[in-house]
Amino acid sequence: MLCVTAGAQQPVPAMTPCESDTAGNVALDFAGHIACAARSVVSLLPVWPDNASRNEEPEGSAIVVGDGTLLATADHVLGPALDVFVRTSDGVSLRATIALRDAATDIALLRIERPLPPVRFASSFAVAHRACAIGNSFGLDISVACGIVSAVQVSGVRFNPIEDFVQTDAAVNPGMSGGALVNEEGALIGLLSAIFTKGSDSNIGVNFAVSAALLQRVLDDYLDDGIVSHPKSAMVVRPTQAVTSPAFSGMLVVRVKAGSIEEKAGMRADDIILSANGRRLKRAGSYRAAAALTGSGNRLTLRVARGGDIKDIAFHLE
Repeated sequence: MLCVTAGAQQPVPAMTPCESDTAGNVALDFAGHIACAARSVVSLLPVWPDNASRNEEPEGSAIVVGDGTLLATADHVLGPALDVFVRTSDGVSLRATIALRDAATDIALLRIERPLPPVRFASSFAVAHRACAIGNSFGLDISVACGIVSAVQVSGVRFNPIEDFVQTDAAVNPGMSGGALVNEEGALIGLLSAIFTKGSDSNIGVNFAVSAALLQRVLDDYLDDGIVSHPKSAMVVRPTQAVTSPAFSGMLVVRVKAGSIEEKAGMRADDIILSANGRRLKRAGSYRAAAALTGSGNRLTLRVARGGDIKDIAFHLE
């Protein structure tokens, strides 16, 4: 049974010429911005082997990025795919090749031969700002559902080893993984990745998108040398919530590997990391997310509480 309720997804309207927006000739309204963004989202159709565990291949979504021949999607959508096709907003089917798979962030990159309009990345956004999810909901083609940004810099949800999520209450349904979460100007703030269902297939308004910042980090690594590598930490850390009556809130350093860059920089067991490059650390996984966003070879500055003192300790990530 198909039910239509307030906030349900609606078909994407006829596209407004997005070129007028970039040329500055026509000021687009909210609907125009979202329609333009929807041109940069395609349906993803992975082809699985005959012995795959499901009877039929799932459908998902992908976002056009970069020069228009590069697509980003959620890695879990591909599964054991032997072949991948995408379906554009005008119904054209294109073959795609898998360029990169990074299970740690649930990001995969694909290549197509025909360029499509790439999405714009947002320069900024905040909690309570409007957000729209765009994707191939239930395999019914590209549709839009709007809500707000519920939270940012979310980690410790335990979907992926590296998590920097944007949380939204916009309706996200099966088939939308790999689609776009955009702001009210149609600029990308996240790649749709996970639905928190609490044991049910119904949408309860707690949905997650890999942040555009983390996607950009993976893209930069891929475009630089064709691979992605995440920093390796020589520290074991855990949230201070696990410590009785901590004086500071952050990540407690349980152990530092002897001879490591972190130890040489001055990190010690029982230090409490308050922030990393200005990003507050509170939940499990937040330190690894901060390191991944910084990238291997780049400088990471930690604000550390030790006893009653607070100091900054910096080092380059390996």
